[in-house]
Amino acid sequence: MDIKHLHAFLMVAETGNVTRAADMLHLVQPAVSRQIRLLEDDVGTALFERQRHGMVLTDAGKALVGYARRVVLELDRARMEISGAATGSVSGLVTLGLLPSTVDLLSSPLVAAIADAHPGIRLRIAVGYAGTLLQWLQSGEVDAALLYGAERSSEIESTPLIEEALWVIGPPDSALSPDRPVALAELSRHRMVLPSAPHGIRTLVEHASAVAKVDLNLSAETNDLSVQRSLVLCGHGLTILPPIAVAEDLRNHKLKGAPLTEPGISRSIVLALPMHRPTARHVRCAVDLLLRETHNAINAGAWPEGRWLGS
Repeated sequence: MDIKHLHAFLMVAETGNVTRAADMLHLVQPAVSRQIRLLEDDVGTALFERQRHGMVLTDAGKALVGYARRVVLELDRARMEISGAATGSVSGLVTLGLLPSTVDLLSSPLVAAIADAHPGIRLRIAVGYAGTLLQWLQSGEVDAALLYGAERSSEIESTPLIEEALWVIGPPDSALSPDRPVALAELSRHRMVLPSAPHGIRTLVEHASAVAKVDLNLSAETNDLSVQRSLVLCGHGLTILPPIAVAEDLRNHKLKGAPLTEPGISRSIVLALPMHRPTARHVRCAVDLLLRETHNAINAGAWPEGRWLGS
């Protein structure tokens, strides 16, 4: 199995078209088709169905995609790390996982900090919910990630970083205010838009509701933060989020928010690293800068309701 075959396979899988894949790989179309045929001969089965409108992965092709991506990623990592070791610099490919609620705040200062301190590091930022990031950590697709503290795994080492209170979030015409906390029981009189289970916030809200014997009236649930925000803006209900997730909307008064009480609900964010593989020097350097920029955001007041737990 040749790495060139895997590159061609992944590009065709991504584009669904041999011609477009050839353009992306700077090859002629027959060369890409030949690499796909050689790979199929190697694995002993068809990887694509040749349909009228493009190339569609077979079940075998779908199974191979994940393995192929990890192989290519590991080779990229090795190539950059060895190059850095030869020159004595800190270099290599680092993939860091960020939660959707934190990416807008952290991505820009993190990219700037790494470019300034370690220009030899090539950074990839992977965005996903905690369950997805945990899977990527376990499979090796991500080197380190910020996760909710509720996400547990025997394969992951987690260090608590931040505790943040959850707020009730509503449209601009709501009566919500940061100086007037809202009891959880009051929300039973409103329609609610919540994350889909098993999202970490949904788990926290359901547990608190059960303890307080509160029945929430769900109008919609979604696994996408932007959809959750849009539904609230359009008047389909209130929601429960950490204020950092909609900090810009709160500052611009596009949304309003208030702390939750009776009971208050908070979540913790942890730094997660895999236990089954060593953390390379360039990964540790990038992680250290991620921690620094996260701490800076707390100190600068840019992380509403965030309380630093790290050392």
